[in-house]
Amino acid sequence: MKTQQQAQQSQFDESHDRYLAATHEVTNQPPALENYNLYLQDRALQEAAAREGAGWAQEALVQFGALAGRPETIELGFKANENPPLFHTHDRFGHRIDEVEFHPAYHALMTIATEHGLHSSPWTEPGPGAHVARAAKYYMHSQVEAAHGCPITMTFAAIPSIRQQPGLAADWEAKILHNSYDPRNLPDRQKQSVTIGMAMTEKQGGSDVRANSTRAYPLGQGGPGQAYELVGHKWFVSAPMCDAFLVLAQAPGGLSCFLMPRWRPDGSKNPWQIQRLKHKMGNVANASSEAELRGALAWMIGEEGRGVPAIIEMVSMTRFDCMIGSAGGMRQAAAQALHHCQHRSAFGARLNQQPLMQNVLADLVLESEAALAMTLRVARALDHQDDEHERLLTRLATPVGKYWICKRTPNHAYEAMECIGGSGVMENCIMPRLYREAPVNAIWEGSGNVQCLDTLRALQKSPQALTVYFDELERAKGGDARFDRFVHALKADFGKPDDLQYRARNLVDRLALSLQGALLLQHSDAAVADAFCASRLTHQDGRNYGNLPSGVDVQAIIQRATPVVN
Repeated sequence: MKTQQQAQQSQFDESHDRYLAATHEVTNQPPALENYNLYLQDRALQEAAAREGAGWAQEALVQFGALAGRPETIELGFKANENPPLFHTHDRFGHRIDEVEFHPAYHALMTIATEHGLHSSPWTEPGPGAHVARAAKYYMHSQVEAAHGCPITMTFAAIPSIRQQPGLAADWEAKILHNSYDPRNLPDRQKQSVTIGMAMTEKQGGSDVRANSTRAYPLGQGGPGQAYELVGHKWFVSAPMCDAFLVLAQAPGGLSCFLMPRWRPDGSKNPWQIQRLKHKMGNVANASSEAELRGALAWMIGEEGRGVPAIIEMVSMTRFDCMIGSAGGMRQAAAQALHHCQHRSAFGARLNQQPLMQNVLADLVLESEAALAMTLRVARALDHQDDEHERLLTRLATPVGKYWICKRTPNHAYEAMECIGGSGVMENCIMPRLYREAPVNAIWEGSGNVQCLDTLRALQKSPQALTVYFDELERAKGGDARFDRFVHALKADFGKPDDLQYRARNLVDRLALSLQGALLLQHSDAAVADAFCASRLTHQDGRNYGNLPSGVDVQAIIQRATPVVN
């Protein structure tokens, strides 16, 4: 028989076990942002895709949006970044292999991208809206995981350069454009699909590729399409497991462009060696490397001494993809913040119903939608390069957009992270990855200053490009007095020839804002266009997000952009 003390102890033990089993109920936490359609839950994307000529791709975009929003697809992005690539110099028998091992999630993402033609579709099925449809898919896919986009982009962008050399194009193009993915480290002759990389920069030059010291020695008469051996180094070789690379090297006649395969035609390993993988803060799932070229076989593309013009078409396309990727990163950051604040309450109310948070969220949406509008307008221009207006607009809007959109992304990612709070800093949330990825596109493919200088170079070589650009802005004239004043002042400042290089960032900033404003005024929701003009086209220098003026319809902007989870 239990004593009274024993009975009390037994009651305490039972109570104690019950408390330990359930210390609290989890409430006020949002569900994961998954099981949603990235296309159907993005009104700005749907409107822009239809407007810019990809209405015919509606069904494919809906299907791809559903794929991108599945939990298992989203998980691939996390797994690829949790398991970065590993570099193996030799196999277990001592043979030099220069092989990079990727996690299966990376290969799965590459398979999705290639099977849906993200590397090929505008070249295999050209026509109105082809670049727009491809950009829309890339925009959604980059929201799942951005790093594997590097080899996809380079493969896609290589076609215009390789086509300059018909003989090489005949050998390589079909495999480049094949909608499959073969990651095996085998000679290209044993594969039906290949990927293409790029190796331009060296230690001493960086963006100044004319300082390159890698030498190209002709194996015969030399010249376009002929074989050379390359000796030197490359400071950045992204995606070193690609099957071939476009490389810049100094030939006897000057800096030239070459196609350098990973394997020689006889099946032997081409003697270029990876020294190490870069240890990067972002873009973790993708491998970037340093390499030495020890007599690597390569074929010249274009004229000897004309390497920059030969590769510039590839660079232009990679810069365009930087715009897409950064715009996609903005959308995912805004979607995460909007979703969180729709479900999270604090201080007695939903976060997205609190005025100060509404100001911040609406501001994030404005930045995201403006970036998308500009990007898909450039995509439409790419679809119509036989039109002089579109060709010149592409030449100017690409460096302007690459500079502005990519540079705006890091702070945008941070602000979205802050909306989520402490949970947004945790590695099991996508926000840290978005934040680390955000500076990459701003720096790669030409940093901000390089883009501004390229804008000035475009204006110097084709002064009519500025006229075309202002003609594009003219289409929105009269839509908002603030926009009209902004464009008028910009025109006046371009009329002052002094210190153009010193003022280049200011001018390029305003070129970007004016085109974004023009597009939103013509095509977007009235609340979005009004808020953009009120916040971006008036004096806002140095202000953080959340400085939208009174009178802006923030609720309409937030409702328009908030994703709905099934």
